[in-house]
Amino acid sequence: MTYLILMGSKWIIILIVCVFLGACNTPEARRPKKHTTSNFYKEVIEENIKLNQLEKKQIENSLAKDTLNNYLNSPNGFWYMYNKKDTLNSTTPKKGDVVTIRYTITDFYNTPLYDEQTIEYKVDKEDFIPALQDGIKLMKKGETITFVIPSYRAYGVTGDGGKIRMNQTLKSKLTLIDIKKVNNEIN
Repeated sequence: MTYLILMGSKWIIILIVCVFLGACNTPEARRPKKHTTSNFYKEVIEENIKLNQLEKKQIENSLAKDTLNNYLNSPNGFWYMYNKKDTLNSTTPKKGDVVTIRYTITDFYNTPLYDEQTIEYKVDKEDFIPALQDGIKLMKKGETITFVIPSYRAYGVTGDGGKIRMNQTLKSKLTLIDIKKVNNEIN
C-alpha cells in the first residue's frame, strides 16, 4: 500500500512539474505585417481616392436638392454660385495682380467657422485655399460668389489646426472688391 501511495504522489509531482513548466513559457510575440513603402503609399492613395469620390457624391446630392440656388461645377474641383454677378465688365484678375477680397468661411451647413475678413491677395503668388485661388480668377470687380469647396481642394486630411477639421467640406462667400493690375511684373 505504501508503494501505491508513493507511486501516486510521484505522478502528482510529475503532473505539478509539467503544469509549472508549461506555465513558464511566454507566448511568442506577433511579428508586424511587412509593408513595402510603395505598397503602403499605394493603399493610402487608393483609400483617399475612395474618400474623395464619396465626398464629391455627397456634395453633388446636396446641391441637387437645393432648388433655390444654381451651383456651377468648376473643372477645378469645386462648385460656385453667383450671389451678385456683373454681366457688363469682362476684367478678371490674372497671375500677379493684387486683389482686395472680403470673405467668410463656414462649414457645408453654413455654420460659421471664421468671421468675415478683408485681405489683399497677390493672385497665384501667395498661399490661399487652393479652390479660392482658382475661384478668384473667375470673378470680376464687385461680384460676390459662394464657393462650395471639397476638403481635397481646401485643407484636406490635416485641417487647418484651428476650427477647420480634417476632411471638412467648406463654403466661402467671397466678394472681389478691387483688382490692381500689375503690368510690369514677369509672370
